[in-house]
Amino acid sequence: MPKDMIIEKSVVINKQKKDIYDYLKNIRNQDEFSIWNMTDPNQKVATTGTDGTVGFIYSWDSQNKNVGAGSQEITLLIPNERIDCDLRFERPMKNVAKASFVLEEISKKETKVIWTFRGPTKFPMSLFSFIFKKVLGKDMAKSMDNLKAKMEA
Repeated sequence: MPKDMIIEKSVVINKQKKDIYDYLKNIRNQDEFSIWNMTDPNQKVATTGTDGTVGFIYSWDSQNKNVGAGSQEITLLIPNERIDCDLRFERPMKNVAKASFVLEEISKKETKVIWTFRGPTKFPMSLFSFIFKKVLGKDMAKSMDNLKAKMEA
């Protein structure tokens, strides 16, 4: 069984790289396009640091089992190119993961956004990684569609 689960989704957005980067680097903006952030509008949210800077932490706590509790921390920002985050999940199951957004210029007004999620899978959960990958991939794809609609509005 694979030791890591890797999911990658991408979308082409009719917007300049800088505009998309400036939006994505602020983690609070995920409240406007991420399926998980939008699932429970009553979740408790706490932040530490300055959004859009390395070290910013966005924490959530929800009674909804599809949202759970955890935190996301910005670990790397390469202006107009890449945003990396560490994810720490507390509920419904404890785990860690890494996520990144990579931006590729297609033309002056078109940008490809690649969202990658990488997390360890330990036995016995590794036996079900194909199910998790399918479900998470579907949610990531929907979130990317939301991002495209938001950025092109």
